[in-house]
Amino acid sequence: MNDASTTPAVPRSESPARPAGVLSVFDAIVIMVGLVVGVGIFKTPSIVAANVASEWAFIGVWIAGGLITLVGALCYAELASAEPHAGGEYHFLSRAYGKPVAMLFGWARCTVIQTGAIAAVAFMLGDYISQILPLGTYSSAIYAALSVMFFTGVNIIGTTQSKTLQVLVTFIEIGALAAVILFGFFGSATTPVAPTPALPVETAALGTAMIFVLLTYGGWNEAAYLTGELKDARRNIPKVLALGSFVLIALYTLANLALLSILGLEGLRTSDAVAADMMRVVAGPSGETMVTLAVVVAAVSTLNATIFTGSRVFYAMAQDLPALRWVGVWDGRGKTPANGHLTQGAITLALIAMGAITRDGFKAMVDYTAPVFWGFLLLVGVAVFVMRWRYPERRPPYRVPLYPVTPILFCLTCAYMLHASVMYTGVAGLAGLAVLAAGLPILLLRKKADAPIVATALRDDVST
Repeated sequence: MNDASTTPAVPRSESPARPAGVLSVFDAIVIMVGLVVGVGIFKTPSIVAANVASEWAFIGVWIAGGLITLVGALCYAELASAEPHAGGEYHFLSRAYGKPVAMLFGWARCTVIQTGAIAAVAFMLGDYISQILPLGTYSSAIYAALSVMFFTGVNIIGTTQSKTLQVLVTFIEIGALAAVILFGFFGSATTPVAPTPALPVETAALGTAMIFVLLTYGGWNEAAYLTGELKDARRNIPKVLALGSFVLIALYTLANLALLSILGLEGLRTSDAVAADMMRVVAGPSGETMVTLAVVVAAVSTLNATIFTGSRVFYAMAQDLPALRWVGVWDGRGKTPANGHLTQGAITLALIAMGAITRDGFKAMVDYTAPVFWGFLLLVGVAVFVMRWRYPERRPPYRVPLYPVTPILFCLTCAYMLHASVMYTGVAGLAGLAVLAAGLPILLLRKKADAPIVATALRDDVST
Protein backbone atom coordinates (compact mmCIF):
# COMPACT_ATOMS: atom_id res chain seq x y z
CA MET A 1 0.00 0.00 0.00
CA ASN A 2 2.76 2.41 0.92
CA ASP A 3 4.66 1.70 -2.30
CA ALA A 4 1.56 2.24 -4.36
CA SER A 5 0.70 5.45 -2.58
CA THR A 6 4.17 6.93 -2.90
CA THR A 7 4.83 5.97 -6.51
CA PRO A 8 3.96 8.94 -8.69
CA ALA A 9 1.52 8.21 -11.43
CA VAL A 10 2.68 8.89 -14.97
CA PRO A 11 0.44 11.59 -16.41
CA ARG A 12 -1.45 10.41 -19.45
CA SER A 13 -0.29 13.48 -21.36
CA GLU A 14 3.37 12.43 -20.94
CA SER A 15 2.97 9.14 -22.80
CA PRO A 16 4.39 9.33 -26.31
CA ALA A 17 1.85 10.28 -28.94
CA ARG A 18 1.05 7.67 -31.57
CA PRO A 19 -0.89 7.59 -34.85
CA ALA A 20 -4.64 7.47 -34.26
CA GLY A 21 -7.51 6.31 -36.45
CA VAL A 22 -8.78 9.65 -37.72
CA LEU A 23 -9.29 8.84 -41.42
CA SER A 24 -12.49 7.32 -42.81
CA VAL A 25 -12.65 5.12 -45.91
CA PHE A 26 -13.85 8.15 -47.87
CA ASP A 27 -10.95 10.29 -46.63
CA ALA A 28 -8.41 7.63 -47.56
CA ILE A 29 -9.88 7.09 -51.05
CA VAL A 30 -9.78 10.86 -51.66
CA ILE A 31 -6.13 11.00 -50.60
CA MET A 32 -5.28 7.98 -52.79
CA VAL A 33 -7.03 9.45 -55.85
CA GLY A 34 -5.41 12.82 -55.16
CA LEU A 35 -2.00 11.14 -55.07
CA VAL A 36 -2.48 9.48 -58.45
CA VAL A 37 -4.62 11.88 -60.50
CA GLY A 38 -1.94 14.48 -60.87
CA VAL A 39 -0.13 16.23 -63.65
CA GLY A 40 0.68 12.99 -65.48
CA ILE A 41 -2.71 12.67 -67.16
CA PHE A 42 -2.18 16.12 -68.71
CA LYS A 43 1.31 15.26 -69.98
CA THR A 44 1.74 11.57 -70.89
CA PRO A 45 -1.12 10.78 -73.35
CA SER A 46 0.84 12.29 -76.24
CA ILE A 47 3.88 10.13 -75.42
CA VAL A 48 1.69 7.03 -75.15
CA ALA A 49 -0.04 7.83 -78.46
CA ALA A 50 3.34 8.11 -80.19
CA ASN A 51 4.19 4.54 -79.16
CA VAL A 52 1.04 2.62 -80.11
CA ALA A 53 -0.23 1.37 -83.45
CA SER A 54 -3.90 2.34 -83.34
CA GLU A 55 -6.72 3.98 -81.40
CA TRP A 56 -7.70 0.61 -79.94
CA ALA A 57 -4.14 0.02 -78.73
CA PHE A 58 -4.08 3.51 -77.19
CA ILE A 59 -7.14 2.84 -75.06
CA GLY A 60 -6.06 -0.75 -74.45
CA VAL A 61 -2.78 0.19 -72.77
CA TRP A 62 -4.60 2.57 -70.41
CA ILE A 63 -7.03 -0.18 -69.41
CA ALA A 64 -4.16 -2.68 -69.07
CA GLY A 65 -2.23 -0.23 -66.90
CA GLY A 66 -5.29 0.19 -64.71
CA LEU A 67 -5.69 -3.56 -64.29
CA ILE A 68 -2.01 -3.90 -63.34
CA THR A 69 -2.56 -1.14 -60.79
CA LEU A 70 -5.58 -3.01 -59.43
CA VAL A 71 -3.56 -6.24 -59.12
CA GLY A 72 -0.83 -4.39 -57.25
CA ALA A 73 -3.40 -2.74 -54.99
CA LEU A 74 -4.92 -6.13 -54.13
CA CYS A 75 -1.47 -7.44 -53.17
CA TYR A 76 -0.91 -4.41 -50.98
CA ALA A 77 -4.37 -4.89 -49.45
CA GLU A 78 -3.40 -8.33 -48.14
CA LEU A 79 -0.17 -7.02 -46.60
CA ALA A 80 -1.85 -3.93 -45.14
CA SER A 81 -4.80 -5.81 -43.65
CA ALA A 82 -2.41 -8.26 -41.99
CA GLU A 83 0.08 -5.59 -40.84
CA PRO A 84 -1.62 -2.16 -40.59
CA HIS A 85 1.03 0.39 -39.63
CA ALA A 86 1.86 4.05 -40.30
CA GLY A 87 5.20 2.86 -41.74
CA GLY A 88 3.46 1.19 -44.71
CA GLU A 89 5.98 -0.51 -47.00
CA TYR A 90 8.76 -0.04 -44.44
CA HIS A 91 6.80 -2.21 -42.01
CA PHE A 92 5.97 -4.83 -44.69
CA LEU A 93 9.62 -5.18 -45.68
CA SER A 94 10.71 -5.38 -42.06
CA ARG A 95 8.30 -8.23 -41.31
CA ALA A 96 9.12 -10.09 -44.52
CA TYR A 97 12.90 -9.68 -44.81
CA GLY A 98 14.10 -8.23 -41.51
CA LYS A 99 15.25 -4.84 -40.31
CA PRO A 100 18.29 -4.39 -42.64
CA VAL A 101 16.16 -4.41 -45.83
CA ALA A 102 13.56 -2.17 -44.20
CA MET A 103 16.19 0.29 -43.04
CA LEU A 104 17.73 0.47 -46.50
CA PHE A 105 14.27 1.09 -47.93
CA GLY A 106 13.70 3.80 -45.33
CA TRP A 107 16.91 5.48 -46.42
CA ALA A 108 15.92 5.16 -50.09
CA ARG A 109 12.48 6.57 -49.49
CA CYS A 110 13.79 9.48 -47.45
CA THR A 111 16.55 10.44 -49.90
CA VAL A 112 15.41 9.18 -53.31
CA ILE A 113 11.90 7.80 -53.78
CA GLN A 114 9.57 10.10 -51.89
CA THR A 115 11.65 13.26 -51.78
CA GLY A 116 12.43 12.87 -55.49
CA ALA A 117 8.73 12.43 -56.27
CA ILE A 118 7.84 15.53 -54.24
CA ALA A 119 10.53 17.53 -56.08
CA ALA A 120 9.26 16.28 -59.47
CA VAL A 121 5.68 17.36 -58.79
CA ALA A 122 6.88 20.67 -57.37
CA PHE A 123 8.85 21.33 -60.58
CA MET A 124 5.75 20.61 -62.66
CA LEU A 125 3.73 23.01 -60.53
CA GLY A 126 6.49 25.59 -60.94
CA ASP A 127 6.50 25.13 -64.73
CA TYR A 128 2.80 25.95 -65.02
CA ILE A 129 2.78 28.84 -62.54
CA SER A 130 5.75 30.30 -64.41
CA GLN A 131 3.60 30.52 -67.54
CA ILE A 132 1.30 32.87 -65.65
CA LEU A 133 3.88 34.81 -63.61
CA PRO A 134 7.50 34.14 -64.62
CA LEU A 135 10.31 34.97 -62.21
CA GLY A 136 13.32 34.65 -64.48
CA THR A 137 15.71 31.83 -65.36
CA TYR A 138 15.05 29.79 -62.22
CA SER A 139 11.35 30.58 -62.01
CA SER A 140 10.21 26.94 -61.91
CA ALA A 141 12.71 26.04 -59.19
CA ILE A 142 11.73 29.07 -57.09
CA TYR A 143 8.04 28.20 -57.27
CA ALA A 144 8.86 24.54 -56.58
CA ALA A 145 10.80 25.44 -53.43
CA LEU A 146 8.11 27.83 -52.20
CA SER A 147 5.37 25.25 -52.73
CA VAL A 148 7.29 22.57 -50.82
CA MET A 149 7.80 24.93 -47.89
CA PHE A 150 4.15 25.99 -47.89
CA PHE A 151 2.61 22.52 -48.00
CA THR A 152 5.13 21.12 -45.54
CA GLY A 153 3.94 23.86 -43.18
CA VAL A 154 0.30 22.90 -43.74
CA ASN A 155 1.06 19.27 -42.92
CA ILE A 156 3.02 20.24 -39.79
CA ILE A 157 0.04 22.20 -38.52
CA GLY A 158 -1.93 18.96 -38.45
CA THR A 159 -3.44 15.94 -40.13
CA THR A 160 -6.96 17.38 -39.97
CA GLN A 161 -5.96 20.58 -41.77
CA SER A 162 -3.99 18.64 -44.40
CA LYS A 163 -6.88 16.22 -44.91
CA THR A 164 -9.36 19.08 -45.38
CA LEU A 165 -7.09 20.74 -47.95
CA GLN A 166 -6.66 17.43 -49.76
CA VAL A 167 -10.40 16.79 -49.99
CA LEU A 168 -10.94 20.31 -51.36
CA VAL A 169 -8.26 20.27 -54.06
CA THR A 170 -9.03 16.68 -55.09
CA PHE A 171 -12.67 17.51 -55.76
CA ILE A 172 -11.66 20.61 -57.74
CA GLU A 173 -9.21 18.48 -59.68
CA ILE A 174 -11.71 15.70 -60.42
CA GLY A 175 -14.29 18.33 -61.40
CA ALA A 176 -11.86 19.83 -63.91
CA LEU A 177 -11.04 16.39 -65.31
CA ALA A 178 -14.77 15.64 -65.53
CA ALA A 179 -15.19 18.87 -67.54
CA VAL A 180 -12.52 17.69 -69.96
CA ILE A 181 -14.36 14.36 -70.29
CA LEU A 182 -17.75 16.01 -70.87
CA PHE A 183 -16.38 18.51 -73.41
CA GLY A 184 -14.65 15.65 -75.18
CA PHE A 185 -17.77 13.52 -75.47
CA PHE A 186 -20.34 16.23 -76.12
CA GLY A 187 -18.23 18.90 -77.81
CA SER A 188 -17.14 18.82 -81.42
CA ALA A 189 -13.94 19.72 -83.25
CA THR A 190 -14.01 22.73 -85.55
CA THR A 191 -12.56 20.55 -88.30
CA PRO A 192 -13.24 16.84 -88.70
CA VAL A 193 -10.51 14.63 -87.29
CA ALA A 194 -9.32 12.14 -89.87
CA PRO A 195 -8.88 8.59 -88.60
CA THR A 196 -5.27 7.62 -88.05
CA PRO A 197 -4.12 4.66 -90.16
CA ALA A 198 -2.93 1.74 -88.09
CA LEU A 199 0.83 1.24 -88.01
CA PRO A 200 2.43 -2.16 -88.47
CA VAL A 201 2.47 -3.96 -85.15
CA GLU A 202 6.25 -4.34 -85.14
CA THR A 203 6.74 -0.56 -85.10
CA ALA A 204 4.59 0.02 -82.05
CA ALA A 205 6.69 0.37 -78.90
CA LEU A 206 4.05 -0.93 -76.50
CA GLY A 207 6.65 -1.41 -73.78
CA THR A 208 7.56 2.27 -73.83
CA ALA A 209 3.88 3.21 -73.84
CA MET A 210 3.26 1.04 -70.78
CA ILE A 211 6.14 2.68 -68.89
CA PHE A 212 4.45 6.07 -69.18
CA VAL A 213 0.98 4.66 -68.50
CA LEU A 214 2.18 3.10 -65.23
CA LEU A 215 4.02 6.32 -64.38
CA THR A 216 0.68 8.14 -64.72
CA TYR A 217 -1.04 5.57 -62.48
CA GLY A 218 1.84 5.82 -59.98
CA GLY A 219 1.17 6.80 -56.38
CA TRP A 220 -1.54 4.28 -55.47
CA ASN A 221 0.91 2.40 -53.21
CA GLU A 222 1.08 5.45 -50.93
CA ALA A 223 -2.28 4.38 -49.48
CA ALA A 224 -0.36 1.79 -47.44
CA TYR A 225 0.98 4.64 -45.28
CA LEU A 226 -2.54 5.58 -44.24
CA THR A 227 -3.20 2.32 -42.38
CA GLY A 228 -1.81 3.68 -39.11
CA GLU A 229 -4.43 6.45 -39.18
CA LEU A 230 -7.33 4.67 -40.91
CA LYS A 231 -10.30 3.65 -38.81
CA ASP A 232 -10.54 -0.17 -38.53
CA ALA A 233 -7.61 -0.43 -40.92
CA ARG A 234 -7.54 -4.24 -41.15
CA ARG A 235 -10.98 -4.32 -42.74
CA ASN A 236 -11.08 -0.95 -44.46
CA ILE A 237 -7.74 -0.79 -46.30
CA PRO A 238 -8.82 -3.39 -48.92
CA LYS A 239 -11.89 -1.23 -49.63
CA VAL A 240 -9.72 1.86 -50.00
CA LEU A 241 -7.26 0.22 -52.40
CA ALA A 242 -9.88 -1.59 -54.51
CA LEU A 243 -12.40 1.26 -54.78
CA GLY A 244 -9.65 3.82 -55.33
CA SER A 245 -8.23 1.71 -58.18
CA PHE A 246 -11.62 1.43 -59.89
CA VAL A 247 -12.11 5.21 -59.65
CA LEU A 248 -8.70 5.74 -61.25
CA ILE A 249 -9.33 3.27 -64.08
CA ALA A 250 -12.68 4.94 -64.86
CA LEU A 251 -11.27 8.49 -64.81
CA TYR A 252 -8.23 7.73 -66.95
CA THR A 253 -10.08 5.61 -69.51
CA LEU A 254 -12.84 8.20 -69.96
CA ALA A 255 -10.35 11.09 -70.11
CA ASN A 256 -8.32 9.42 -72.85
CA LEU A 257 -11.43 8.47 -74.80
CA ALA A 258 -12.45 12.15 -74.66
CA LEU A 259 -9.03 13.32 -75.85
CA LEU A 260 -9.04 10.76 -78.65
CA SER A 261 -12.52 11.72 -79.83
CA ILE A 262 -11.53 15.36 -80.39
CA LEU A 263 -7.86 15.28 -81.38
CA GLY A 264 -7.57 11.82 -82.90
CA LEU A 265 -4.46 9.68 -82.48
CA GLU A 266 -2.35 11.83 -84.81
CA GLY A 267 -3.42 14.99 -83.00
CA LEU A 268 -2.41 13.42 -79.70
CA ARG A 269 0.98 12.40 -81.12
CA THR A 270 1.82 15.96 -82.18
CA SER A 271 0.47 17.75 -79.08
CA ASP A 272 2.64 19.02 -76.23
CA ALA A 273 -0.36 19.82 -74.00
CA VAL A 274 -3.16 17.46 -74.96
CA ALA A 275 -5.87 18.67 -72.58
CA ALA A 276 -5.21 22.35 -73.33
CA ASP A 277 -5.22 21.69 -77.09
CA MET A 278 -8.46 19.75 -76.83
CA MET A 279 -10.19 22.46 -74.81
CA ARG A 280 -8.95 25.14 -77.21
CA VAL A 281 -10.62 23.24 -80.05
CA VAL A 282 -13.99 22.79 -78.35
CA ALA A 283 -14.18 25.81 -76.00
CA GLY A 284 -11.71 28.41 -77.25
CA PRO A 285 -9.08 30.31 -75.22
CA SER A 286 -11.20 30.26 -72.05
CA GLY A 287 -11.22 26.47 -72.15
CA GLU A 288 -7.46 26.41 -72.52
CA THR A 289 -7.11 28.70 -69.49
CA MET A 290 -9.39 26.44 -67.45
CA VAL A 291 -7.21 23.41 -68.19
CA THR A 292 -4.04 25.30 -67.26
CA LEU A 293 -5.61 26.09 -63.89
CA ALA A 294 -6.68 22.46 -63.59
CA VAL A 295 -3.09 21.33 -64.07
CA VAL A 296 -2.01 23.66 -61.28
CA VAL A 297 -4.72 22.24 -59.00
CA ALA A 298 -3.69 18.71 -59.97
CA ALA A 299 -0.09 19.44 -59.03
CA VAL A 300 -1.20 20.97 -55.72
CA SER A 301 -3.31 17.89 -54.95
CA THR A 302 -0.49 15.46 -55.70
CA LEU A 303 2.11 17.55 -53.91
CA ASN A 304 0.09 17.88 -50.70
CA ALA A 305 -0.83 14.19 -50.61
CA THR A 306 2.73 13.05 -51.33
CA ILE A 307 4.12 15.24 -48.55
CA PHE A 308 1.40 13.89 -46.21
CA THR A 309 2.27 10.22 -46.73
CA GLY A 310 6.03 10.68 -47.19
CA SER A 311 6.82 11.75 -43.66
CA ARG A 312 5.23 8.61 -42.18
CA VAL A 313 8.27 6.49 -43.03
CA PHE A 314 10.42 8.79 -40.87
CA TYR A 315 8.20 7.83 -37.93
CA ALA A 316 8.58 4.10 -38.64
CA MET A 317 12.30 4.22 -39.31
CA ALA A 318 13.03 6.22 -36.17
CA GLN A 319 11.53 3.46 -34.03
CA ASP A 320 14.38 1.18 -35.17
CA LEU A 321 17.24 3.67 -34.90
CA PRO A 322 17.60 5.40 -31.52
CA ALA A 323 20.11 7.81 -33.05
CA LEU A 324 17.31 9.11 -35.30
CA ARG A 325 14.51 8.87 -32.73
CA TRP A 326 13.99 12.66 -32.78
CA VAL A 327 13.02 12.49 -36.47
CA GLY A 328 10.09 10.19 -35.70
CA VAL A 329 8.57 12.11 -32.80
CA TRP A 330 4.80 12.17 -33.29
CA ASP A 331 3.22 15.53 -32.51
CA GLY A 332 0.14 14.74 -30.44
CA ARG A 333 -1.43 18.17 -31.00
CA GLY A 334 -1.18 18.15 -34.77
CA LYS A 335 -1.44 14.35 -35.04
CA THR A 336 1.51 14.36 -37.43
CA PRO A 337 5.27 13.52 -37.49
CA ALA A 338 6.37 17.16 -37.47
CA ASN A 339 10.13 16.51 -37.33
CA GLY A 340 9.78 14.03 -40.17
CA HIS A 341 8.06 16.69 -42.26
CA LEU A 342 10.88 19.15 -41.60
CA THR A 343 13.57 16.62 -42.53
CA GLN A 344 11.70 15.54 -45.64
CA GLY A 345 11.26 19.17 -46.68
CA ALA A 346 14.97 19.94 -46.25
CA ILE A 347 16.04 16.96 -48.41
CA THR A 348 13.46 17.88 -51.06
CA LEU A 349 14.73 21.45 -51.22
CA ALA A 350 18.26 20.11 -51.78
CA LEU A 351 17.00 17.99 -54.69
CA ILE A 352 15.17 21.00 -56.15
CA ALA A 353 18.45 22.91 -56.04
CA MET A 354 20.11 20.04 -57.93
CA GLY A 355 17.29 19.88 -60.47
CA ALA A 356 17.47 23.62 -61.06
CA ILE A 357 20.82 23.24 -62.84
CA THR A 358 19.42 20.70 -65.35
CA ARG A 359 17.45 21.46 -68.52
CA ASP A 360 14.27 19.79 -67.21
CA GLY A 361 13.96 19.48 -63.44
CA PHE A 362 10.81 17.32 -63.67
CA LYS A 363 12.38 14.73 -65.95
CA ALA A 364 15.59 14.70 -63.90
CA MET A 365 13.64 13.87 -60.74
CA VAL A 366 11.58 11.15 -62.46
CA ASP A 367 14.76 9.53 -63.79
CA TYR A 368 16.42 9.88 -60.37
CA THR A 369 13.68 7.94 -58.56
CA ALA A 370 12.58 5.28 -61.09
CA PRO A 371 15.14 2.43 -60.69
CA VAL A 372 15.11 2.54 -56.88
CA PHE A 373 11.31 2.79 -56.75
CA TRP A 374 10.64 -0.23 -58.98
CA GLY A 375 13.32 -2.31 -57.23
CA PHE A 376 11.69 -1.94 -53.84
CA LEU A 377 8.17 -2.31 -55.27
CA LEU A 378 9.30 -5.70 -56.62
CA LEU A 379 10.44 -6.66 -53.11
CA VAL A 380 7.04 -5.68 -51.70
CA GLY A 381 5.33 -7.88 -54.31
CA VAL A 382 7.52 -10.85 -53.37
CA ALA A 383 6.69 -10.13 -49.70
CA VAL A 384 3.18 -11.49 -50.30
CA PHE A 385 4.71 -14.94 -50.81
CA VAL A 386 7.25 -14.51 -48.01
CA MET A 387 4.63 -13.48 -45.45
CA ARG A 388 2.41 -16.45 -46.25
CA TRP A 389 5.41 -18.75 -45.90
CA ARG A 390 6.74 -17.21 -42.68
CA TYR A 391 3.37 -16.87 -40.95
CA PRO A 392 1.18 -19.76 -42.22
CA GLU A 393 -1.08 -19.57 -39.18
CA ARG A 394 -2.04 -15.95 -39.85
CA ARG A 395 -5.41 -15.34 -41.47
CA PRO A 396 -5.77 -11.63 -42.33
CA PRO A 397 -9.26 -10.24 -42.98
CA TYR A 398 -8.39 -10.00 -46.69
CA ARG A 399 -6.36 -12.27 -48.96
CA VAL A 400 -5.49 -11.49 -52.58
CA PRO A 401 -7.78 -13.38 -55.01
CA LEU A 402 -6.45 -15.87 -57.59
CA TYR A 403 -3.27 -16.43 -55.57
CA PRO A 404 -0.53 -17.05 -56.74
CA VAL A 405 -1.36 -15.75 -60.25
CA THR A 406 -2.08 -12.15 -59.20
CA PRO A 407 1.10 -11.52 -57.17
CA ILE A 408 3.21 -13.28 -59.85
CA LEU A 409 1.77 -10.92 -62.50
CA PHE A 410 2.52 -7.93 -60.28
CA CYS A 411 6.10 -9.07 -59.63
CA LEU A 412 6.76 -9.65 -63.34
CA THR A 413 5.50 -6.14 -64.12
CA CYS A 414 7.77 -4.63 -61.46
CA ALA A 415 10.75 -6.62 -62.78
CA TYR A 416 10.12 -5.34 -66.31
CA MET A 417 9.79 -1.75 -65.10
CA LEU A 418 13.01 -2.09 -63.09
CA HIS A 419 14.85 -3.28 -66.20
CA ALA A 420 13.39 -0.51 -68.36
CA SER A 421 14.16 2.23 -65.82
CA VAL A 422 17.79 1.13 -65.42
CA MET A 423 18.25 0.97 -69.20
CA TYR A 424 16.68 4.31 -70.12
CA THR A 425 17.06 6.80 -67.24
CA GLY A 426 20.75 7.52 -67.81
CA VAL A 427 22.92 9.48 -65.38
CA ALA A 428 20.04 10.58 -63.13
CA GLY A 429 18.96 6.97 -62.56
CA LEU A 430 22.53 5.98 -61.70
CA ALA A 431 22.68 8.91 -59.27
CA GLY A 432 19.63 7.53 -57.47
CA LEU A 433 21.25 4.10 -57.21
CA ALA A 434 24.45 5.70 -55.90
CA VAL A 435 22.52 7.51 -53.16
CA LEU A 436 20.88 4.18 -52.27
CA ALA A 437 24.31 2.56 -51.93
CA ALA A 438 25.48 5.48 -49.78
CA GLY A 439 22.87 4.44 -47.22
CA LEU A 440 24.48 1.06 -46.53
CA PRO A 441 26.44 2.43 -43.52
CA ILE A 442 23.16 3.00 -41.64
CA LEU A 443 22.97 -0.77 -41.24
CA LEU A 444 25.90 -0.46 -38.84
CA LEU A 445 23.58 1.38 -36.46
CA ARG A 446 21.30 -1.64 -36.34
CA LYS A 447 23.44 -3.59 -33.87
CA LYS A 448 23.11 -0.82 -31.31
CA ALA A 449 19.42 -0.50 -32.02
CA ASP A 450 18.50 -4.20 -31.74
CA ALA A 451 18.42 -4.51 -27.93
CA PRO A 452 16.15 -1.58 -27.17
CA ILE A 453 13.91 -2.51 -30.09
CA VAL A 454 13.38 -6.03 -28.76
CA ALA A 455 12.72 -4.70 -25.27
CA THR A 456 10.24 -2.19 -26.58
CA ALA A 457 8.52 -4.84 -28.68
CA LEU A 458 8.21 -7.12 -25.66
CA ARG A 459 6.72 -4.30 -23.56
CA ASP A 460 4.28 -3.48 -26.35
CA ASP A 461 3.25 -7.12 -26.65
CA VAL A 462 2.70 -7.42 -22.91
CA SER A 463 0.72 -4.22 -22.78
CA THR A 464 -1.62 -5.42 -25.48
